[in-house]
Amino acid sequence: MPRITAPTVAEHRAAQQRALLDAAREVLAEGTPEIPGFADVAARAGLARSSMYQYFKSRQHLLDALIEDSFPRWSTRVEREMAAAGSADRRVLAYVRVNLDLVAEGEHAIASAISSIAPSEKVGAAGAEMHARLAAPLVTALAELGVPDAAETADLVNAIVHAATRQIEAGSDATGVQSRAAALVEPYVAFIAGRAVPGNITP
Repeated sequence: MPRITAPTVAEHRAAQQRALLDAAREVLAEGTPEIPGFADVAARAGLARSSMYQYFKSRQHLLDALIEDSFPRWSTRVEREMAAAGSADRRVLAYVRVNLDLVAEGEHAIASAISSIAPSEKVGAAGAEMHARLAAPLVTALAELGVPDAAETADLVNAIVHAATRQIEAGSDATGVQSRAAALVEPYVAFIAGRAVPGNITP
């Protein structure tokens, strides 16, 4: 029996599975056009290939686990950092910042890799759920600021995020892109939050 490296067997198994999922994510981040192989994933995690079968029945099972792991972690990170930002206007800016942080960290590349190799219906369902979950706190923050068409305005904010995502993934400096995106959104949220003087806003 393998040596237990955690206080309980359950915690040990959870840590091993986490290590394997992280190793598979590393493979995906490198642009692999297929589901990561067990041998490669196990080697990166510092485990024997046979260890993979204790956690994943097949490569398809591994892919399913990656979908279940990767999509929620994005929305969870955004929700957490928005909540920590405080006021509604700051939450909107945090939404832009953390989404682009995740892109710069390679999370979007991993999600794109999963989307390219997974069955479209499975990815479509998971992606739709994630985007709905992502949109909810942004729409709520905009509504708190008194925006009457909060959902439509959220779409406009997301258009900026998506354009910035493309620029970062095309090789543009992430910090510069984030600054430009914030510069586009911040005056608007400052104005609707009553922190700017209307007469100083140039159409």
